[in-house]
Amino acid sequence: MVILSIQCYDEAVTRQNLTPFLQALAAAALFGINAPLSKLFLGEVEPIVLAAFLYLGSGLGLLMVKGIQRVWGTAVATETPIGKEDIPWLAGAILAGGIAAPIVLLFSLRETAAATASLLLNFEGVATTLIAALAFREAITRRAWAAILAITGATILLSYAPGSNWGFSLGALGILLACILWGVDNNFTRNISAKDPIAIVIAKGLVAGLFSMLLATLLGNRLPDWRTIAGALLLGSLSYGLSITLFIRAMRHLGAARTSTLFSTAPVAGVILSLLLFIETPGLLFVLALPLMLGGAFFLVNEDHTHYHVHEAVFHDHWHSHDDEHHTHTHDGALTTAHAHPHQHDETAHEHHHLPDITHRHTHEE
Repeated sequence: MVILSIQCYDEAVTRQNLTPFLQALAAAALFGINAPLSKLFLGEVEPIVLAAFLYLGSGLGLLMVKGIQRVWGTAVATETPIGKEDIPWLAGAILAGGIAAPIVLLFSLRETAAATASLLLNFEGVATTLIAALAFREAITRRAWAAILAITGATILLSYAPGSNWGFSLGALGILLACILWGVDNNFTRNISAKDPIAIVIAKGLVAGLFSMLLATLLGNRLPDWRTIAGALLLGSLSYGLSITLFIRAMRHLGAARTSTLFSTAPVAGVILSLLLFIETPGLLFVLALPLMLGGAFFLVNEDHTHYHVHEAVFHDHWHSHDDEHHTHTHDGALTTAHAHPHQHDETAHEHHHLPDITHRHTHEE
């Protein structure tokens, strides 16, 4: 039985590229370090002001990357720019996740016990999965559901605070609404994940950052010193900018539900960094949560989704390489390993292992 299990695992791993799984986990780790590092700033800066500089850091940091690429002549020609057809999805993602969700959360936190709020914030991954499955018909297997439940359960354990005040209120419903809005953001972003992720994050970061700064100004929050601002911008460029860029790249191959599930492991990185920064001792709940998260990640990597399916003929433009059976078209010029250009997919019907990536977002009857 053990030998058979190992053999199945090896076969599953060889069928799928581990890169998007690692990208999602790296995105989670970068985002996870945000909480303990932000805690170091909160004595010097108001929360809304800090959020503004974190968002601005993500947009400005990647804008600098774009500028350097242009100056050095190394602009990433492998990525497809955002087109007019993508604007509604991008605007919806910014409105839902960058503007509406933070506002709803801020007002809701005032009416909700801290322990209750921490637990309810874990609903974002579940909301993303339910929206992906019900609204966008993303395929989610039983193994994927098991991974989602395991990792969500682990995040609940990590956020559970014994002895804290608890209570369900209108504010708690507001936190659930904020999580749903972030779930909408994730799914809208998934629909444009084939386009340049750096451009997407620049737009989301600058708009959300400027809005938060405007809100902070209206509330009369004061600005911190330049050292604090520089530190917050740097942290935002990594924990928001680079993190979300990797998140979008992972969604290209894994879909919204699986990527969000892996992203939910972010608290592990935060807890580990807190142990190092604040010399805290890991509690029993962390010991219980860690194997659940590892098990959930194992379920996703070992997932086997195979069935007969039909690819309709389509003409589109996205990042791709020619190491798969879906991109067999020829090129007149030199061929790079990864690139983007308009290309035609003829109708194809076959059966093989796949995940809800860019070329496999078909619906399922079951």
